[in-house]
Amino acid sequence: MNVIVKASDLKFKYPWDTTNRDLPKFSGKPDPAPFNRDDLYDILPMLSAVMTALETDDGQILHLLEDIINQDLPRFIETREEVFDFLTGTVRETLSAS
Repeated sequence: MNVIVKASDLKFKYPWDTTNRDLPKFSGKPDPAPFNRDDLYDILPMLSAVMTALETDDGQILHLLEDIINQDLPRFIETREEVFDFLTGTVRETLSAS
């Protein structure tokens, strides 16, 4: 399953960092590049990768991921691979606890 997340699927609006839009984006681990949580060009591929890893296209899970990025993602987690691991781990814990 390969999930593609579009801007229209999101509950929050994010700015577009047009100056960096042509730089490579997250496509899987390893990826030590910094994650820009304020750039839709970085957020969309990250959310797509996490949703694919979780094997779901559930909108509630997508919105939970957005909440995690905007409220719970610690600032010391900076690289794309760290963000990917944090998001997948947090959602898996949340789902197993329910």
